[in-house]
Amino acid sequence: MRIKIRAYDNKIIDAATKTIIDTAERNNAKVVGPVPLPTEKSIYSVNRSTFVHKTASEQFEVRVHKRLIDIVNPNPKTIDALMNLNLPSGVDVEIKMI
Repeated sequence: MRIKIRAYDNKIIDAATKTIIDTAERNNAKVVGPVPLPTEKSIYSVNRSTFVHKTASEQFEVRVHKRLIDIVNPNPKTIDALMNLNLPSGVDVEIKMI
């Protein structure tokens, strides 16, 4: 089972990762990870003024932090515990069975 976690805040994603790993280990599953994946960084430039000061611009940045967790040979009890897990808001979780 492969779990991909995405969030805008690195503290929230670390807390969610720790919660998932603790839940899996409580159900006697072997956990590989968390593997930090590259952070996506999007930069947006917006004009500060519309008329005279056209060259003045303001820059905004959005970072998306990602983690990867592999659970080797999960049993049905582990899968059920992970599906019923409450994670902080702002965390996107994608689960694939491999």
